[in-house]
Amino acid sequence: MGGTEIAMVLASALLHAAWSVSIKGARDPLAFNFAQTVAQLGICMALLPFLSLRDVPAGAWWLLAGAGLAHGLYFWFLGRSFQTAELTLAYPIIRSTPAFLPLAAVPLLHERLSLPGAAGIAVVVGGIWAIQAEGGLRGALRAPGIGYAWLTLGTGVAYSLADKSGVTALQAGGGAGALPPSLAWFCLTGFAMTAVFWPIAWRGIPRAALAHAVRREAGRAALTALASLAGYGLVLEAYRTAPVSYVVAVRQTSVLFTAAIAILLLGERPSGRRLFGAAATVAGVALIAWGG
Repeated sequence: MGGTEIAMVLASALLHAAWSVSIKGARDPLAFNFAQTVAQLGICMALLPFLSLRDVPAGAWWLLAGAGLAHGLYFWFLGRSFQTAELTLAYPIIRSTPAFLPLAAVPLLHERLSLPGAAGIAVVVGGIWAIQAEGGLRGALRAPGIGYAWLTLGTGVAYSLADKSGVTALQAGGGAGALPPSLAWFCLTGFAMTAVFWPIAWRGIPRAALAHAVRREAGRAALTALASLAGYGLVLEAYRTAPVSYVVAVRQTSVLFTAAIAILLLGERPSGRRLFGAAATVAGVALIAWGG
């Protein structure tokens, strides 16, 4: 990965940290997710005149269906996990995607990982767990809402693979209208995701919670949706030229940014183990930059 790609992904990680903290801080994370998907759909509808569906390559439609399903379930599982789980336990599990993604990316996308790059991924994952999972693996597995965190992780691996393939297919096919391939794919997956998430949310979230989120948290939900657009747009742009395994690994530094937000805004005092984990995460990103 080059310096520009790493800078884009680090900026995306910071935005993802703010996005996650915003969801966790909502009165009802699931209902808040619904409100922000309403805002996201509005953004995509505004961009629709610049999007040409007939220019989408035929093979990309299957990838879009898979990405929409994965993103929709991700939003649901994430909200369910944040409803009951502590952020410091759930978040490192959810962001452990780089530990599992190469198992699929190497055989399916034919990516090649250098030895330093693979070591960097391992160090990033180790640093993430050291920062947050101080209760140990046994405690993390038994804590409330952690099962949904693992399901969120699984859907995160799935949509990362689909999005990498999808934005690459759009780029190879010349795009889909006037929008850059990364922004076009974001909007396409936004439409597909709402088709999956909204029916589930409508059946599973109390109407009072939905009404409160839409009426009282609409402004914050809109800002959160914009952060999602900017953050994941940067990731999709990086996917065009960088291996998905490296991009996802660097993006997991969002855990480091989340810890920093907790220190600065919530007054938390990190232990020596967490400081060690932060240093390990930075070292892992450096390894990826050097050898990836």
